[in-house]
Amino acid sequence: MRLQHFFDARTSTLTWAVHDADSRRAIVIDPVADFDPKSGRLWFESCEAVARHLEAHGLELAHVLETHAHADHLSGAPWLKHRFGAPVAIGAHITDVQALFRDVFNLGPDFPVDGSQFDRLLADGDVLEVGSLRVEALHTPGHTPACLTYRIGDALFVGDTLFAPDHGTARCDFPGGSAETLYDSIQRLYAFPDATRVMLCHDYQPGGRALVAETTIGAQKRGNVQLDARTSKPAYAAFRRRRDAELDMPVLILPSVQVNIRAGDLPPPESNGVRYLKLPINRLGAG
Repeated sequence: MRLQHFFDARTSTLTWAVHDADSRRAIVIDPVADFDPKSGRLWFESCEAVARHLEAHGLELAHVLETHAHADHLSGAPWLKHRFGAPVAIGAHITDVQALFRDVFNLGPDFPVDGSQFDRLLADGDVLEVGSLRVEALHTPGHTPACLTYRIGDALFVGDTLFAPDHGTARCDFPGGSAETLYDSIQRLYAFPDATRVMLCHDYQPGGRALVAETTIGAQKRGNVQLDARTSKPAYAAFRRRRDAELDMPVLILPSVQVNIRAGDLPPPESNGVRYLKLPINRLGAG
């Protein structure tokens, strides 16, 4: 297994390209589309960097995988799908997320909440074969109902479930989130051997330290500042509720979610040929 990460500093997001050296088949996990909320400009510099990597190494893109419907960046999955013909997969519980946010954005009964915008929905335990690589989907909800961790060999691609030990864990105050559920999901990950690699989806570089793209289960259990091996579920849930109440909503949550529940596609153009995103007033994070 060969790995390469790509870091988008604007959203502190890590995208991973993983390939099998023998078959030259690859997957990309959590690609980023570049978006400026001030101007509404959308471009694909981040995806182009991934594409150059794939092409330079003669790789066939077999799948684009999402760990969840992100709230901090627009997905670049459609761009990669169009460029390479690779199907896009996400956790089967994306249907729950779609149902929740269809109401938030008033998308109406014609907006499907069956996950049909994606090419494949993955249930817990489903496996994708990519050359000699075995990509296993692990359902790790709590941040959102649909969060998946992808297990490939000795590596776990954890999405937002875990950050670097000095930053902690995902927030749980989005619709459908649950601190108790996230605690259980993290315990499932902590049951893996300490040497298991943890490949991050975000690194916020607290204190301006250098980028951390990879940790281990052992490092998380010893030193995660929010949930280590000694933390009880009641203590974690109480902490998470206090902490989440202090957090601002992500800058891109409103544009991101309404795009990402569509598998990264924009809303259809209106009568003037322009596509528009909605900003619901006092509907999310109000209180």
